[in-house]
Amino acid sequence: MAPELLLPQPDRTLSRYRVSPPRTFDPPARPIRSRVAYAAAHVVADPLREPDNGTCHLDWDATLAYRAYLWSWGLGVAEAMDTAQRGMGLDAATAMELCRRTAELARASRAPLVCGINADDLTPGQASLREVEASYRRQLEYVESLGAQAVIMSSRALRAAAAQPQDYRRVYDSLLRAASRPVLIHWLGEAFDPSLKGYWGYPHVHDALGFFVDLISDHADRIDGVKVSLLDPQVETQLRLRLPSSVKVFTGDDFHFVELIRGDGHHFSHALLGIFDAIAPAASAALQALDRGDHDAYEEILSPCIPLSRHIFRPPTYRYKTGLVFLAYLNGHQNHFRMVGGMESARSVLHLVEVFKLADQAGLLRDPDLAVSRMRTFLQLAGVGF
Repeated sequence: MAPELLLPQPDRTLSRYRVSPPRTFDPPARPIRSRVAYAAAHVVADPLREPDNGTCHLDWDATLAYRAYLWSWGLGVAEAMDTAQRGMGLDAATAMELCRRTAELARASRAPLVCGINADDLTPGQASLREVEASYRRQLEYVESLGAQAVIMSSRALRAAAAQPQDYRRVYDSLLRAASRPVLIHWLGEAFDPSLKGYWGYPHVHDALGFFVDLISDHADRIDGVKVSLLDPQVETQLRLRLPSSVKVFTGDDFHFVELIRGDGHHFSHALLGIFDAIAPAASAALQALDRGDHDAYEEILSPCIPLSRHIFRPPTYRYKTGLVFLAYLNGHQNHFRMVGGMESARSVLHLVEVFKLADQAGLLRDPDLAVSRMRTFLQLAGVGF
């Protein structure tokens, strides 16, 4: 018999809920080829250590095991990105150590890996453009020394230091000339980080589009792709038309990823997504269906994941990491629901109850008995039912 439990409702009553059997997905027998796909991976906090001098502490075994799990589904890992709480608890030194440890695993298994670089060892508003550029350069050189491909992330320090579009151009021109291999450029919108509003020196995203296209076009031989996290499918589809054909567009749109990856028959987006951290088996199966040319199966697999993704990433969107870590806890990938910086409290009990239900309805609770047991523990700690 399927396990069941009592779940709280918005009116403070309890309702009986029965969990469905999980869906069965098969790992790929060969590399996924129709799209390049990365999961931006979360980190597992060490719950028994206090941060000291701004340095957080990770459960390295659980964190790295999760990377191996993502690779087992044929997905690449995007390391030390905003999903790993970069800028929201994960400090710069620990981020680089995370890249080093993950790169060692990636080399051993020849697994695809990209690593984020950022000027996040600086305090926004207290650093000059020269200092921002130097910080980026240090991380670029370090990541490339590991054999990993760099993702140049949007920087709070650069946003604070730049007075005009040409200031961004100066820093990015320098970084792209210094890169020893093609990089990815990440454009992170204000929904994911409100302090990045006006990035590229323009007040609105659409105003910045031409500047961004010119920057990428001028360095097309040094750029493998752009990762677009704007939650605006129109901007992304415009970029697919306006950028050089050699430059890939990786969607970071966790609301519209299904249609953007599928494409319009002529153009499509590749994937570098936080939601793939939570739905790796379904994402893998859907991409395998695209490899077979089976678009109906692709839609059928991912359609139930859309309500889950839109709920996890609902405003304030930057709190989405809480939902991802909660699902990893429910699915047995970590033995606690604690996060770097105490971010487990960033979403309400009712929000996480809905995460549980939507993950179940998408067939993504891989061990329903375990998930129900952990959900009961979580609710008990929250005082639900007492």
